[in-house]
Amino acid sequence: MASFSGGFQTPKGRFGLIAARFNSFIVEHLVAGAQDGLRRHGVADANVDTIHVPGSLEIALVAKRLAESGEYAAVICLGAIVRGETDHYDVVVRESAKGLTQVALETGIPVINAVLTTHTVEQAVNRAGAKAGNKGFEAAVAAIEMVNLLEALPGSNS
Repeated sequence: MASFSGGFQTPKGRFGLIAARFNSFIVEHLVAGAQDGLRRHGVADANVDTIHVPGSLEIALVAKRLAESGEYAAVICLGAIVRGETDHYDVVVRESAKGLTQVALETGIPVINAVLTTHTVEQAVNRAGAKAGNKGFEAAVAAIEMVNLLEALPGSNS
């Protein structure tokens, strides 16, 4: 019986970080965490591109462009959606996640969803480097693992 896993060795290829400017006081900590996670796993800064978009709904379109370019091993998507007083939160949460999943399935490139969806600003802050760790760092590690896993699976181009 075969078993496959990704591992955390330094992968080949470039990484795209897409960061929403909305709630930037939270997202900038996710970006720093993702950059730190990539560096700690041997990914050179020269192999990381950071792209800023207006908000979380705009991330999927840019993720698709990067994934289809053939220049990126993985795309890491960073944002913070905090519940407000209207139903807009539910639409943004659902559609941003749906878009990122669709990009990954259509392109075969790992698209890591690190768009925080929280009820309060405090919860978002805790997930961007306070009590709950840094979800940006965790997303970078997940991206590395997925790149290595896809490389190890039968049918890869290696």
